[in-house]
Amino acid sequence: VQLVESGGGPVQGGGSLKLSCVASGDTDGSYCMGWFRQVPGKEREGVAVVSPDGSARYADSEKGRFTISRDDARQTVSLQMNSLRVEDTAMYYCAAEPSPVPQPLALHEYRHWGRGTQVTV
Repeated sequence: VQLVESGGGPVQGGGSLKLSCVASGDTDGSYCMGWFRQVPGKEREGVAVVSPDGSARYADSEKGRFTISRDDARQTVSLQMNSLRVEDTAMYYCAAEPSPVPQPLALHEYRHWGRGTQVTV
């Protein structure tokens, strides 16, 4: 499974960005897909994940601001980020793992990762 992220960039505080991740390879809609982020010197952390049935889970700090969605026909998972804050600045990574994933927001659950896209607020 290969994952390629896009959509990052600079944005003013309070603004919005939409990240996208396109999957290729052995994907059949049965994967749990997620977004994680990392700042230098800190551990990568879960932001939002979406299961094959479309159910989503978010980290507490992102609830109400971020929305994750998936389009299995296009093998794409997106993250709409609104009301961005300085503390949202990070490298954002797409991740995928066959469902079920016992701890969806835990990075150790995922074996497939993209290279990341930088978001700077």
